Amino acid sequence: MRQSEVHRTTKETDITLSLDLDGTGAGTIVTGIPFFDHMLTSFARHGRMDLSVRAAGDLPVDAHHTIEDIGIVLGAALADAVGDGRGIVRFADAAVPMDEALARVALDVGGRGYLVFEGAFSPAGPGGIPGDLIEHFFYSLCTNAGVTAHITVTGRNDHHMCEAAFKAFARALAAAVAVDPAIGDVPSTKGTL
Repeated sequence: MRQSEVHRTTKETDITLSLDLDGTGAGTIVTGIPFFDHMLTSFARHGRMDLSVRAAGDLPVDAHHTIEDIGIVLGAALADAVGDGRGIVRFADAAVPMDEALARVALDVGGRGYLVFEGAFSPAGPGGIPGDLIEHFFYSLCTNAGVTAHITVTGRNDHHMCEAAFKAFARALAAAVAVDPAIGDVPSTKGTL
């Protein structure tokens, strides 16, 4: 199947998201946060996953709830699309440079959500998104997807650093969830993720 659609409504956000792990990289993203739309579109493209996100949030307050909740919903959709993990590669890493910036991401799609994030954005952050929300997005995604991620970002330009991180995460994720015909079972000595 490797597809999922999740709809989540709270008093702060209303999000509908669909994900196809075996897509072509098509992204249809409308979050009300233009820079975040750009990051998620890049995520879909470089992860070769089809991603559709429609989000309405309490943006007059700030972007926190919208970005956090999209991470939650994307994580839930990813966990659903991966299913029991039968046949996936599971572990992968990627490094992506963007001018002076470099992002390195190593992933384990093994059912345990955890994030180690090394790097810092300026307080103003990229595209008007407070810098701490980038890490928080990845935290929300990882803990809800059951993915362990180590993300390291260096550079001077917030835009370049953020975009490199999204691209590296997407490339590592595409490799980790790829189906390897030589792996006929769940890639774990436990027999389950």
